[in-house]
Amino acid sequence: MIQHKKLFESGWSKLTLPQQMANIGSEGSRVVKWLAKGRRDNAERAFERMQELIDLTIAYGRLGQTNRKALLKELCRFRELYCGAFLDGNLDTLSALNRYLDHFAHIN
Repeated sequence: MIQHKKLFESGWSKLTLPQQMANIGSEGSRVVKWLAKGRRDNAERAFERMQELIDLTIAYGRLGQTNRKALLKELCRFRELYCGAFLDGNLDTLSALNRYLDHFAHIN
């Protein structure tokens, strides 16, 4: 189920990479916030939305650009690390990964 249907319809691929990553980071912040409060149900929903945005970026980010292969590699690796940390409930790693995403919010 696409939870970010409006983003998809309005042209996710038209957003800059920093804008896409900042949106991903917003959901990541919610994941950590809810886990820290012991609200696993809310954290799981935020995690699902975050993964959906990563998938949209993998599918539509940087289409036709020469550095797309490197971007895809980095996004897939980030997704793998984030999923592993989430499944392990590792708040320290999740927080560190979110700090990486925070940098994109400051680029916009």
